[in-house]
Amino acid sequence: MAIPDVAHPPANIKHPQQHGAIRQIATTGGDYGTANTHEVRRYLKTYGLLPPNVESYEVQAKRCLALLNSKTTAMDKFQYLSFLRHSDVHLFYRLLSDNVKELTPLIYTPTVGEACQKWHEIYTQPEGMYISYSDKGNIAAILQNWPHNVEISVVTDGSRILGLGDLGVGGMGIPIGKLALYTACAGINPNATLPITCDLGTSNQALIDNPLYMGSRRPKVTAQEEREFLDELMAALTERWPGIVIQYEDWKNPFTSLERYQDTYTMFNDDVQGTGAVILGGLVTAVKQSGVPIKDQRAIFLGAGSAGVGVAKQIVEFFMKEGLSEEEAKKKFWFVDSNGMVTLDRGDKLADHKVYFARDDNQGKQIQSLVRLIDYVKPTILMGLSTIGGAFTPEVLSKMAEINTNPIIFPLSNPSSKSECTFEEAMQHTNGKCLFASGSPFPSLEWEGKTYTPGQGNNMYVFPGIGLGAILCKAVNVTQDMIYSSGIALEASLNKQERAEGWIYPDIRRIREVSVTVTRYVIRSAQKAGVDRELNLRNLSDEELDEYIKERMYDPFKERDMLVNEVKSLVAGNGFNGNGHHAQL
Repeated sequence: MAIPDVAHPPANIKHPQQHGAIRQIATTGGDYGTANTHEVRRYLKTYGLLPPNVESYEVQAKRCLALLNSKTTAMDKFQYLSFLRHSDVHLFYRLLSDNVKELTPLIYTPTVGEACQKWHEIYTQPEGMYISYSDKGNIAAILQNWPHNVEISVVTDGSRILGLGDLGVGGMGIPIGKLALYTACAGINPNATLPITCDLGTSNQALIDNPLYMGSRRPKVTAQEEREFLDELMAALTERWPGIVIQYEDWKNPFTSLERYQDTYTMFNDDVQGTGAVILGGLVTAVKQSGVPIKDQRAIFLGAGSAGVGVAKQIVEFFMKEGLSEEEAKKKFWFVDSNGMVTLDRGDKLADHKVYFARDDNQGKQIQSLVRLIDYVKPTILMGLSTIGGAFTPEVLSKMAEINTNPIIFPLSNPSSKSECTFEEAMQHTNGKCLFASGSPFPSLEWEGKTYTPGQGNNMYVFPGIGLGAILCKAVNVTQDMIYSSGIALEASLNKQERAEGWIYPDIRRIREVSVTVTRYVIRSAQKAGVDRELNLRNLSDEELDEYIKERMYDPFKERDMLVNEVKSLVAGNGFNGNGHHAQL
């Protein structure tokens, strides 16, 4: 049958449709919350994409915790929480705020270490920026791809992840987890955070040979190449986001970049400075509880890496503020590395950072054994930053108890498998006498009818407040005094009950409250040094400053109400027609 020759208008297919690229990054989450009202869902254009019921937080939390508890491994739980942060960021932070003690080990240490080792196996979504050495000369343009205003960034090259070595771009788990804690602990808005991993090659040949590895398959760049790359990155970050706070994390040599950039940019290194500050805070409390005067304190450090030296230098500063000269304070420390007691006449070439504490009063005596060094020094303080699990043996611990009424025992290595001893071991072999803090979490312990809670020298006590303080006062630099003040703030943060029960650190469940105090101490220190630019804060009393800080902290529990109010104001102003569209559109 012939088709009638009827004139039809041509189809409108003259030009192909052009679609702009759509980016959805984890920090833009929160749109898919089942707690959002129908009006908010229309406003966000998520109506119909969610089950119809509007849920309370209690119902959401019940489901999330049940799902979490159904997971059998820490890695499964890590991945579920990562998915939740990606899909409903405000719910994630509500859950974390209410369960910070239980969930922090799942999103950060120790679980994040395993996640970094398996990053090329578990990767599913972008949550930060990867900038490679091949991008040199084009970094500023690449940073334009990040869609948010950034207040703080954590930067790593993955070359020394925890005690696990060079993990290349797998190290991205660290800045992601670290920035989640900035949000949870200090209320920095998640949209204002940027995790960055610098892909500068890797010295880990197994990664290069692994077909799933997601980084550049090249050896580690030279020190000069790294310096040129970081010069460009630091300039590009501060040009893109003036006032940005930049934290370096898990670099094999943390001192080089710290010394190069700390006076030019608002930056700090948490491995060196944050670790030093948090241990300082715990030690100040422990020293007071020990009853031993500062002039009689003596410390042995097992492990002479950058973290150990950074901790010791913070304590030197504390001893000096308590009346000792620098030389007197420095002589309170004995370091032990893989070759024994660190001395100037040992016969090997010391790394630059070890020279400051190297002994010159040993009269030629070289001691390799920790037990023998304890006999020689008679220390009041034993610090472990060696990553040698079990290095504080029963004999070592017993000797510390023989010498001291209340020995200060701080096994600080992470993860828990690399801790120099457990809390139970320390209590058992010191007969319950030790003043204890560790780097990894350990459970409470019943001892002679009393419950003892171990201190954990977790950097999350200080770095969130350092970052928030620098942001709020618009600090030009992060000074050493600001770092020191963050540690001193911890002792001031202990409440009456914690002091009465002999706690070394505040209850981690009070972390947001503690972070307010830390932030205030950091701001006051910046003001004293004259590196603050938000000058109106100088006129506030401490109580007023605390209130100012609290008002500017992101609160995931208020986000729903803020959206509801935003929709109401648009409706009242006829700027929103209730169908998910602005009236003028």
